[in-house]
Amino acid sequence: MRCGAAAAAGRLLLLPRAVLLLLGVCNALSLEIIASSKVRAFVGEQVSLKCSFKSSSHITESLTVDWTYQPLTGGQMETIFHYQSVPYPTTVGKFKGRISWLGNVAKGDASIAIQSPAVSDNGTFICSVKNPPDVYHNIPQTTLIVTERGLSFQLTSAALLSILVFLPSIIVVVLLLVRMGRKFGVLKEKKKPGCKKSSIEVSDEPEQAEPDSCLGKLKNWCLNCVDTDEEDPY
Repeated sequence: MRCGAAAAAGRLLLLPRAVLLLLGVCNALSLEIIASSKVRAFVGEQVSLKCSFKSSSHITESLTVDWTYQPLTGGQMETIFHYQSVPYPTTVGKFKGRISWLGNVAKGDASIAIQSPAVSDNGTFICSVKNPPDVYHNIPQTTLIVTERGLSFQLTSAALLSILVFLPSIIVVVLLLVRMGRKFGVLKEKKKPGCKKSSIEVSDEPEQAEPDSCLGKLKNWCLNCVDTDEEDPY
């Protein structure tokens, strides 16, 4: 009985220690890092690797930022950038002279930029921030995909939706234009060159009066009168 009681008492004593340890871990993990899971870039064009952090402790000169890189093919992780009060880009390796600091630790920004990215730069980048006593945090990974601009065409959902909506309308308009063009061509072929006589056309020749008409009788009477006046009296 005494052994059982002693064991129970020991367990009760360990329980507060476990609670305290758990609380300490929660406080230590109060630093949170946010980074993009995937970034796409074009060969030769600067690309930004965004990284932001939130810390429960006041920002001091002890804060450090480290960026590490691992190729897609695998291999050892290498540090390509370090920050503590001032930026320290790597001076060796393929990223030498191509890393620039874009961050502002006072605003929780630890972003960097890569100049003239190449396809060989494809890999995994990890942003790590420590702000003592906040030194434990999540480890987000950013995958960089660098491609040639001519080979990087991808249809987004918005672009695909636009094509599906406007493509039928464009086809209908083109068909209508073709139909109208054909109709205009047929009408043009039916129209032959040449002059068409008008139904109302004035003749240059003087109209001949019919002899039985009033005008004809008057004309004959006038001619007879003239012939009578010109007769010789003798």
